[in-house]
Amino acid sequence: MELFSKECSLPTKKPNMTINHIKKYMLTALAAMALFLAAGEKAEAEPKLTTVYYVYLNHTYIGTVTDKNVVEAMVEKQVLDMQKMNKNFKLGSEITYIPEQVFRSTANNREAVQKLAQEMTLEVESAAIVIDGQPVVYLDSQEAAERVIKLLKYKYVTKDQLEEVEARKSQPETVLPPLKENETRVLDVRFSNEAEVQMTTISPKKILTPEKALKFLQKGTLEEKKYIVKEGDVLGSIAVGANLTTAQLLTLNPGLKEDSLIKIGQELNITVPKPYLEVIVDKEVFKKETISFKTEVIDSASMFKGDKKVKQEGQNGAREVTYAISEQEGQVINKSVVSEKITQKPINHIILRGTKVVPSRGEGSFVWPASGGYVSSKIGHRWGKMHKGIDIARPSSHTIKAADNGTVISAGWDGGYGKKIVIDHNNGFRTVYAHLSSIDVRVGQTVAKGSKIGLMGSTGDSTGLHLHFEVYKNGSLQNPLKYIRR
Repeated sequence: MELFSKECSLPTKKPNMTINHIKKYMLTALAAMALFLAAGEKAEAEPKLTTVYYVYLNHTYIGTVTDKNVVEAMVEKQVLDMQKMNKNFKLGSEITYIPEQVFRSTANNREAVQKLAQEMTLEVESAAIVIDGQPVVYLDSQEAAERVIKLLKYKYVTKDQLEEVEARKSQPETVLPPLKENETRVLDVRFSNEAEVQMTTISPKKILTPEKALKFLQKGTLEEKKYIVKEGDVLGSIAVGANLTTAQLLTLNPGLKEDSLIKIGQELNITVPKPYLEVIVDKEVFKKETISFKTEVIDSASMFKGDKKVKQEGQNGAREVTYAISEQEGQVINKSVVSEKITQKPINHIILRGTKVVPSRGEGSFVWPASGGYVSSKIGHRWGKMHKGIDIARPSSHTIKAADNGTVISAGWDGGYGKKIVIDHNNGFRTVYAHLSSIDVRVGQTVAKGSKIGLMGSTGDSTGLHLHFEVYKNGSLQNPLKYIRR
């Protein structure tokens, strides 16, 4: 709607002229000219002053008008238009006037009003969510702002839980009933930073819907950065380019896995949320828990070394415990015991361990029977038949050692085994050493763990220098790698 209308003239009907009429008009014109000249002489003698108003917006010059009412009428009209939309608007800029009397006015009401309308701002009443003293988002009402705050909390607690917490805060003298087994009670729902709602005024352009305000508070942005997959891209390179770990990239894109195939043109989210507010939930939990028994080992000099015997069977205990737990964004950040009651004490499991050493009796654990080397062949089927032990090749020296204390029960040639030694460790274990080049012990001799019993060779059915080593327990073939300690 234009505030001002242009001047215009209406067409007149052409008169029917006579000589007397012409004379009459000429006399009238001469009289008018005389009056005009007289007025001009008087104006030159006495110049006439007029008042104009220089208009400033926030101390910046806007234009010049002949009347302040011209500006104020425009401002009032815009405010009224806004109020028709049920909004309480007010002028968000300061307008000032400087009057001056001039002989020749340069005022242009239309130009000044148009420029003022473009540059001035109107502010609307709004509710700001203020975090640590700083307004972060604006909504159109206090109810909307409080709703957003509740929606943040509803992500981690139910509506009933939140209402219960708020009701309890209003009646701090309320005595809470004891918790039942595995019951959880929410004590408080709070934010990681101080947050409150304050009424203020702001430009309507800055007001967000509750949905956008919630997203902004949770993610720190309204626009998520996206990455379009290009030829040659892999998840790792995309993550590095976005300053993310692969794990973060997968978290930002649910359904994506490390082995997922990505396609050219596929859109991936690479925005790491930086929330303005994180929800902390304080709760207490009551549990009945098992207390695991402890195992106690007691040395016994009356038992052979390597022998063990259970003196007392262990038995688990039980307790009732209440925990105080704090979770931030669903992750536990603190957990402590508030109260504990032992309902059944645990009973230790006691084992007697023999310490008596007899040179002919093994300790039950084996040392590496060669001087270094590596396992060139493991136990199992090989070349159509069972390979009963492990082969050890490339030692640092050719010395073969007794794997444990014991008695030599065989020492000599044994067909495909070549030169072979068998040691009975007198505790259920026997070990076999084959393909030796020489034997340094005799049958019936007691040997100590780690002592030299011969030299590595390639006798019997052997394709190269190595030691063939077998382990038997109570006559049953065992995998030597389960018992050897290097």
